[in-house]
Amino acid sequence: MNRLKQLREEKGLLQNDLAKYLGVSIPAIGYYESGKRDMSTETLIALAEYFNVTTDYLLGKSNERNPSNLDSDKINIGLSKKDYNPPTKEQQEKIEEFAKFVLKDNLKKK
Repeated sequence: MNRLKQLREEKGLLQNDLAKYLGVSIPAIGYYESGKRDMSTETLIALAEYFNVTTDYLLGKSNERNPSNLDSDKINIGLSKKDYNPPTKEQQEKIEEFAKFVLKDNLKKK
């Protein structure tokens, strides 16, 4: 996993430092970095939080390290207010429920 190595090196960390943080062996870090071993979901999340990047970035599914906010151009889905009636109360509740579901993984740890 080249991104893990890149992030580790950017912080000036040795594989040993990262192994201690995660509670894994030094060879495990090498295997993660080379792609010879997949990491657990818990490890992936811990690394994403540690390096302040998304899990998608670590997995190579996104080139955006950590989107700080939603860009209106990215969420614009081509709907114009003039073409639609405002959502009903029930629809608003469903929208809020869906938004909470989608954003639950973004909650900051206290």
